[in-house]
Amino acid sequence: MAEDLLDAVVNISTSQTVKDESGEEKAEPAPEIPEGSPFKEFFDDFFSEENQKDGGSAARKMQSLGSGFVIDAKKGLVVTNNHVIADADEIEVNFTDGKKLKAELLGTDTKTDIALLKVDPTKHKLTDVGFGDSEKSRIGDWVMAIGNPFGLGGTVTLGIISARNRDIQAGPYDNFIQTDAAINRGNSGGPLFDMHGKVIGINTAIISPTGGSIGIGFAIPSELAVTVIQQLEEFGETRRGWLGVRIQPVTDDVAESFGMSEPKGALVAGLIANSGVENKELMAGDVILKFDGKDVANARDLPRVVAESPVGKEVGVLVLRKGKEQTVKIKLGRLEDYENKDKAAVAKDGAKAKEAATVTVLGMTLGKLDDAQRKQYEISEDVEGVLISAVEAKSTAEEKRVKAGDVIVEFAQEAVKAPADIQKKLEKLRQQGRKNALLMLAAPSGELRFVTLRID
Repeated sequence: MAEDLLDAVVNISTSQTVKDESGEEKAEPAPEIPEGSPFKEFFDDFFSEENQKDGGSAARKMQSLGSGFVIDAKKGLVVTNNHVIADADEIEVNFTDGKKLKAELLGTDTKTDIALLKVDPTKHKLTDVGFGDSEKSRIGDWVMAIGNPFGLGGTVTLGIISARNRDIQAGPYDNFIQTDAAINRGNSGGPLFDMHGKVIGINTAIISPTGGSIGIGFAIPSELAVTVIQQLEEFGETRRGWLGVRIQPVTDDVAESFGMSEPKGALVAGLIANSGVENKELMAGDVILKFDGKDVANARDLPRVVAESPVGKEVGVLVLRKGKEQTVKIKLGRLEDYENKDKAAVAKDGAKAKEAATVTVLGMTLGKLDDAQRKQYEISEDVEGVLISAVEAKSTAEEKRVKAGDVIVEFAQEAVKAPADIQKKLEKLRQQGRKNALLMLAAPSGELRFVTLRID
């Protein structure tokens, strides 16, 4: 099976121009090579001042970042991860026989981390592979991963499905297949095959304290990937259904208060204003049990099944309202339309926030970290982020020992530099129905700690 499949798996290389703050191209810094290494003289020559002054290849960054696989030999379609080709100026597909072809980027989806490329099929004989049904895969089934770990070339590893439906907080539609087949750096974008030689997953992430495989790898299931890939091929973008509601999980306490025998479904916390969705038949407090005939086991299921539904479709939604089940009709909007409108609003609000000296969120007064503030709170020069200038009494932030002079370095696992950044990310968390926000705080001395704050 490996012999038949290897030729369909490719290495993805990217080229990116590196520029300094003035917009000028700059050379990459020379890597640190141990003294006495037999390769040191070659690196010294390549990264020499003369070579960099000549504008040689040191002014461009070449990276063999990951893997991919051919899904249509006639059209020249290649699938990989979005993070493999992100920010690339040029993309090159390298085949097992050494042939290299320039690739065109047809489209990307950051929410599922999928990218679709196209190469000229007349310039090389291509071998493709087909998708299988990830829904039929079972825990304990054998799987095979093929990729290009550490730039070594086509590598085959074998393992089993360790778990399904994993949520690792990578995106709003997390539904990963977990496997113990060895997945390392460079395997990203490569296929995970079932024992029939069908792709049931796209290898995309690992959990590891060392950066190498410890037997915990994750793949995007084909059930989720196929629809995204079809849309990227047809439209160059995704077109997801949108329900226009805020949801939260149904906890044991909520289930008991609603008279439910068990916690299930997704609780509607509210309707989103100006969402562009005909959803007035839904009400805050409804528990969505089924969407378009599909069971909604928990709050994580709903965004995924809605996103996979056609834009403009009228669907039946089974809800539990005041102890009774009833079906309401909803006409779906398009998620991307709302997001684009929301981005414009956020940009407008961000501009206003930028003009304002401070903003208040989650019981904290936030402001820009400038030289005057550094001096006032004696904040180390290497600390960057958003300054907390005051903390509301009896707030969650105060309970977590957050104090004036602390600096928010990351909010929801993303770096922040202005109060507007935090406002934007907080609103996004609310739309996703998240109840907590994870902050990385720096003390004035630079000491870091993580704090979780409840989102009211």
